[in-house]
This record gives sequence, structure tokens and C-alpha cells, in this order.
Amino acid sequence: MFDEPNDSGGDDDHGAAERPIDPKDRAREKSDEFRMHAELAAVFEGPRKFDAQLRPGLDPDLARDVQRTIAKLDKSKSPDSPILPEQSTADAARLLNLPQSHDLPTNDYSIHRRPGEVMIVRWLAGDQVQAYYERLQAHFDAALAQFRDEERAARAWKQDPRTLAYLAALDAIDIRMADRYLRDPIRTHNLFVLSTQAADELDILYLSDYVMGVPAADIVGEASAPPDEPTERDRAWFFKLFSLRGMAEAEERMCFFAYLQKTEDTFADD
Repeated sequence: MFDEPNDSGGDDDHGAAERPIDPKDRAREKSDEFRMHAELAAVFEGPRKFDAQLRPGLDPDLARDVQRTIAKLDKSKSPDSPILPEQSTADAARLLNLPQSHDLPTNDYSIHRRPGEVMIVRWLAGDQVQAYYERLQAHFDAALAQFRDEERAARAWKQDPRTLAYLAALDAIDIRMADRYLRDPIRTHNLFVLSTQAADELDILYLSDYVMGVPAADIVGEASAPPDEPTERDRAWFFKLFSLRGMAEAEERMCFFAYLQKTEDTFADD
């Protein structure tokens, strides 16, 4: 789904021989990979887990407003921190308030499409935010536990120091997603936080079939959906996800904005 390194473990791998990595750094790379996958799953599993609906027909002007505001917020923050500066908090609060100000649903996926291009906006509020963090943690924990078991079964018998150090580093990983995503500071200090992840090539069928449990056409439209026997290029979409988090009207809220574009074509603005 994402571009990933080929090597995944002990120092006898061909990739590791060419590019030696500290065992702790190697474990940290896998942890970051699992965190990204956990976020993708928690954001988009709504149709399978929470009866969330896909709602095409999001007003184009509103979709562009969300896109421009998210881009503005992204540019305003420091490269060293996802916390938005004070001068950006009004724009952030306005985005988090859009469901109330424009009578839009939370939990569901509001979609605006153009040929080869899709924008998806999902808002969460109150208890929905709590459920999101629980699912985020569950996805991360499950992926990490499975990987630990697989790596230990495949490598522990070797007993060489670097492999054992790598397995120990995997065992030592203990990440609380709520802490990683600054949940308590957001609620305690009324901060607004914006984080991103991107993939040059996201498999649209992985997102639609495996994560969301819906036909790809329901996301990207019939004209842009992969054919019955798709090639890798048919399935490949550029993907960028923005996660905005903060407090609005004394309630914890989130806004996810996803931008997808077919990678093999260039679409001119009309």
C-alpha cells in the first residue's frame, strides 16, 4: 500500500548488509509504519465498524474551502511541531465547527469528486473521538503484537547480538496513541493540532475493499474506479491525509481531510 523498506529485521538480511541500521532505529521504523496503518484504518473503517455512510455531493465551494484552509493551516505550523500557532486557531476552530454551522453530519464521509480526483471530509465529535482513539490503539497493538511474534519465530534461534537487540527493541515499544497524538494537551490547554501522512501510490482497492468494506466506485465514482481485472496502475492513487484535532465549544472534535488523485493521469482545471 505504502512504499516500504524491503528489509525488516536481523543483520543477515541483504538489505541490512548494504544499509546497517541500529536495532533500535529498525524497531522504531516498524513502529512508525504500524502507526500510519493504524491511523488509516481508524479513520476509514467507519462503514464497517460504526455504520458510517458515504455521502457524495459535498458542495464544491465548501470542499475547496476545507482544502484551502487545511493547506493554510499546514503551512502555518512549524516543521518541528504539529501544534498550530495562535494566529491559526480561529481557522482551525471554524473547520471543526463546520458540521454545526453548515448542518453537516459527523461520523460520515462527505465526498466531492472530479475526474480522477476525490476529496473526503470526515468530522468526529464527543464520544466519536473516544471511539476513534480506542480503535487507533487497537489497530496499532494488534499489528505490533503479530509482528513481534513473527520476528521472534523467524530470528530468535540465531542468537546473534544484533538480532537479539532488535527483538528486545521491538519488545520495548510501548506507545499510547492518545499521547502520541497529544490528546491530553489538546483538552487541557485548548491546543489545535494538525498532522499529515501521504503515499505516492495508495492501492484504492485496499482502501475500499479491506479498510472501508465498500466498492471503490462508491469512493472515486464509476468512471474512475478500477476495472474488473485491474493492473497495478489502475489501482494506484496519490493519497494525502490531514488530521485536525482540537476543542470547539468545549467539545473535543476532529476533522479528517483526505485528498486522492489518480496517479497515471494529469487532469487540467477547467
